[in-house]
Amino acid sequence: MTVKVYVEGGGDSKDLRSRCRKGFSKLFEKAGLRGRMPRVVACGSRNDTFGSFRVASTDLGKGDFVPILLVDAEAAVTGGPWDHLRRQDGWEKPPQATTDQAHLMVQLMESWFLADASALREYFGDGFRDSALPRRPDVESIAKAEVLTALANASRGTTKGSYSKGQHSFQILELVDPDTLEDCAPHAKRLFDVLREKC
Repeated sequence: MTVKVYVEGGGDSKDLRSRCRKGFSKLFEKAGLRGRMPRVVACGSRNDTFGSFRVASTDLGKGDFVPILLVDAEAAVTGGPWDHLRRQDGWEKPPQATTDQAHLMVQLMESWFLADASALREYFGDGFRDSALPRRPDVESIAKAEVLTALANASRGTTKGSYSKGQHSFQILELVDPDTLEDCAPHAKRLFDVLREKC
């Protein structure tokens, strides 16, 4: 059984989509999926990601793959992923899809970076200011704007410059420790658990 993760990210650039696939693949590999990896499908915008997942979900039952949706939550999450996506985006769960096929990066992918400050230090190097990062273990409760501001402020004095999603995000993702992430981000743990079960 092949698992395909339809992930938000990569924009319209072939290079950026390649980096997106590589970043998520490296994270999944370190999460214990080496040798049984899901296929990462970088879809660009969140609407395009849901559209691709919705089309893929119509093929459920044909036996060859299981589609997984992975998008930013964009806000705090209460209730299940499909409930959140209906409230946040007006998306309805496709009839063939199940509860464990929808997953959220809460509140956005960059929240995952705050779970592993050592990955940020390794990537940005000299001049990175840990003191600019929120000192809270519950990274999923930190507002989206606060996450992005903290990353920009912490990295401003480095040779790589202030954090930029397209320029830095997927290379940082490759460095994130999934065990550390699972301890701080319940939705990330749920994703890894489902992938370990289905792959």
